[in-house]
Amino acid sequence: MSAYILSEDADLDLDDIWEYIAQDNVDATDRWIGKLFDAFEAVGRATGIGHKCEDLTDHPVLFFPEGAYLIIYCAIRPTVEIVAVTQGARDIPSFLHRRLSR
Repeated sequence: MSAYILSEDADLDLDDIWEYIAQDNVDATDRWIGKLFDAFEAVGRATGIGHKCEDLTDHPVLFFPEGAYLIIYCAIRPTVEIVAVTQGARDIPSFLHRRLSR
């Protein structure tokens, strides 16, 4: 049993990442997605790794970087929930406001 779950939105994020990178190199895409899943496992095993960014959001989420991506997760439930996976260069406050305020 995994120590994390993917939200529906995070699953869609992974689809978008796969499609974007696959335009250039499918093998590289599969490696990146694998790295992200390894990071999800790490977050699930060691809840609390990463950091809070109270300057970016007041939602109870933590940020864990993996390459150019940010894994955004909630650890207030018994199982870690991955709520988003996005490029770190993105306007994170706006992205989270749209994503978490629904």
